[in-house]
Amino acid sequence: MRWSSYSRIGREATTGQHNGRCGLARNRRVSGMTITLGAHVDQTDPIAEAEARGADHVQFFLGDPQGYKGPEIRYHGGAEGLRKDAEAAGIGLYVHAPYIVNVATTNNRIRIPSRKLLQQHVDAAAEIGARGLIVHGGHVNKSDDPAVGFDNWRKAVEATDLKLPVLIENTAGGDNAMTRQLERIEGVWAAIEEASGHEQVGFCLDTCHAWASGIDLATVVEQVIRITGRIDLVHANDSRDAAGSGADRHTSLGQGRIDADLLAGVIHEAGAPVVCETPGGPEEHRADFEWIREHG
Repeated sequence: MRWSSYSRIGREATTGQHNGRCGLARNRRVSGMTITLGAHVDQTDPIAEAEARGADHVQFFLGDPQGYKGPEIRYHGGAEGLRKDAEAAGIGLYVHAPYIVNVATTNNRIRIPSRKLLQQHVDAAAEIGARGLIVHGGHVNKSDDPAVGFDNWRKAVEATDLKLPVLIENTAGGDNAMTRQLERIEGVWAAIEEASGHEQVGFCLDTCHAWASGIDLATVVEQVIRITGRIDLVHANDSRDAAGSGADRHTSLGQGRIDADLLAGVIHEAGAPVVCETPGGPEEHRADFEWIREHG
């Protein structure tokens, strides 16, 4: 099966079609538009982390981001306590799947455990009432036809009980990556659209990754929505390195190499909840939030 069989040439461009399932908690008004802000935090007490930042929502790992051991709930009240306490506090929760998840690969020793790990994190994220599970697009081997990776994504979607939205994230580097370039994202999405349950698959746009991959930030929102019809979450990150470098090195907003107007334009145009995966703790993240407000 060739990649071209999954092409959606001529797909009608759309704007503003964002998934309502990822509902918002406490809204802020920035330059006439509603935007909600959050950060990636430690999972031990996500509610306290959110409150320390004045965040609407938080993102965190459940366990080791580099291991196959499976999800771990470290919150003192367990999964049920975290869900109830987050609801009471009006804090939205997002879970990031382990970096090692790669359901696209042709390597059975990686793909099969990755599918298992993906299901485990879907289950755990749903149990705590998360609004979405973010997962990287993965990659295939150098000698592989990318179409095999696209179809492996279709199979993974069909094999997973999607109890909440799974948000596929664009990545920064790798010649064989599934979601580094727009044409690969299009291939993945066209394949997924043929899968049962594809309605529960959304998109997470990372600004640093898009910059590092060489995608034009001036048009990335328009292009992603043309391909996927949606942007469900924005990872708002500046970049330490130059455009097209392939380097996944986040910096605080306004402290990196991305032009401020370009970066702010992506964040606001996407019209989705924002998570800062930037360095530091509450003070630094509050500064990132203020940067977003000031550049509205």
